[in-house]
Amino acid sequence: MEYLKRTAIGLMALTVVGTGLSVSLSVAAPEAAVAKARKKKVSARKNNIVRVAQKDGSYTTLIEAINKAGLAGTLAAGGPFTVFAPSNAAFAKLPKSEVEELLSDRDKLREVLKYHVVKGRVSAEDLAQKRSIPTLQGEFLMIDSKDDGGTIVVDGAIVTKPDIKAGNGIIHEIDFLLVPERGK
Repeated sequence: MEYLKRTAIGLMALTVVGTGLSVSLSVAAPEAAVAKARKKKVSARKNNIVRVAQKDGSYTTLIEAINKAGLAGTLAAGGPFTVFAPSNAAFAKLPKSEVEELLSDRDKLREVLKYHVVKGRVSAEDLAQKRSIPTLQGEFLMIDSKDDGGTIVVDGAIVTKPDIKAGNGIIHEIDFLLVPERGK
């Protein structure tokens, strides 16, 4: 195998002599490709969904909920995921006592948060072509597209900021907290 690598690399070096023109082509060593892949993986971990949401500052209640539910590790290291992220303004639409009750019930909180997450990277453009999408919680989110895809509605919540890129997925900010049907 090592012989084949050396031969291939040797054949890749080409010199045109006689015209005074010298052309060379080099191939990166396999170690360089591995290092590049590692660097990309580290970058994805640094810019994961949780960190991107934390940096934004509009999702402090959501981040608190993710931490209390024990989902921070999954959303930081796993994926790719698409998260429909209720902003602080979305949580503020609910009575404070309801938010506090949800934050204190870990099992219910996990179900509600998993209802906001789907597997894979699903852009707003992709959402506009769908009618429903399965969540990590197990139920489906109903998708509606208005204004020729300009406005996306997910289970009645409007996507207010689409396609926020993260290393391990995409975040779509929504204007209301979604609740699974079984949880109502």
